Amino acid sequence: MLNKRVVITGLGVISPLGNTVEEYWHGLIEGKSGIGPITLFDSSKYYVKVAAEVKGFDATRYMAAKRADRNSRCTHFAIAATRMALESARLNITPENAETVGVTIATSGATSILPYYAETLSSRPMRIDPLLANKIAPSMVPAQVGLEFGAKGPNLSLNSACSSGNDAIGTGMSRICFGDAEVMIAGGSEAQVSEVSFACMSVVGALSRTADPQKACRPFDLNRNGMVFGEGAGILILESLEHALKRNAPILAEIAAAGWSFDAFNDTAPDPVQQAVAMRKAIDKAGLSPEDIDYINAHGTSTKLNDSTETSAIKRVFGDRAYKIPISSNKSMIGHLACAAGALQEVANVLIIQNGIIPPTINYETPDPECDLDYVPNKARQKAVKTCLANSFGMGGQNCCLIIKKFVG
Repeated sequence: MLNKRVVITGLGVISPLGNTVEEYWHGLIEGKSGIGPITLFDSSKYYVKVAAEVKGFDATRYMAAKRADRNSRCTHFAIAATRMALESARLNITPENAETVGVTIATSGATSILPYYAETLSSRPMRIDPLLANKIAPSMVPAQVGLEFGAKGPNLSLNSACSSGNDAIGTGMSRICFGDAEVMIAGGSEAQVSEVSFACMSVVGALSRTADPQKACRPFDLNRNGMVFGEGAGILILESLEHALKRNAPILAEIAAAGWSFDAFNDTAPDPVQQAVAMRKAIDKAGLSPEDIDYINAHGTSTKLNDSTETSAIKRVFGDRAYKIPISSNKSMIGHLACAAGALQEVANVLIIQNGIIPPTINYETPDPECDLDYVPNKARQKAVKTCLANSFGMGGQNCCLIIKKFVG
């Protein structure tokens, strides 16, 4: 049934601002930066010295040491965030309901660790780690989540670049609407703070060269000079409304629609026309109008082209009203989590609706004439929010926009 309503009943987060939903939320509304000097590898060879790393994370707090040892940091984050989300939703997966619970997680896997095996492959190929496939395959991230918690419904990994987190949540919603599951564990996990990732993105000039970690990420500011890599995971528990009501679940918000488009324009440069198409599709499919949107959680990467293009796309959809809608970028505080970025945006949107507070875009100091909207600069804002639009745009042209709204029974 395509007219099923889908609600959000649980949240889990591992983030540069903290390893609980509460720490993540308080960091956002306090305008706290999770960006700092790189510690996960020796950055002395690179001009980029900062990243938004997860701190104080111990995988064995969330899973047995054997599973932790056999899997990557990316999978660790996904399992940890899922455990929190299931507890938040008060959902127990049992043999009786296991086939109705699915998993869809966006990730790029852990292919960045492959160069560390180069010497082994060249000299002793048969001594390669027999669990390497577990550690690098994107499909193993949702698979390991399913194994850990016994979820036997649809199990999917998604990678559509930086739109992936929203894609996974939108796909999870679709699986419920089509009757393939009653519950979907949906979100994204990423652990790309590595030498390979930094070398690649440094060469193309995408990363901020600002030496001060606190000032490195500045979406929509005139002096922005690139994004900052982040890592972590965001997981949402999605349920059909009927299932959630039947088990008296805590309903946190409703996921109303997803809108997708593809630029077919350029390898790296975004297209405001198709970004606007995705926004309009999401709004239309939710049965809403542009006047119904109270807040926009922007893709807001802090790159010159992305931020001006997104601003242009918003104006195409909202016209003069674009100047009246608060817009902010979580990435100013947590960096760009690539495939997990949209998932952490959606966790934030649920909390914004629940608490009536919009997190700021920090480091906004010098207005850019091409970015002239209300970006909630530097300080959180009290505002009742019923409907959020979240933008996620992938490098290559993939666009996915979600509508999260206040649940009304």
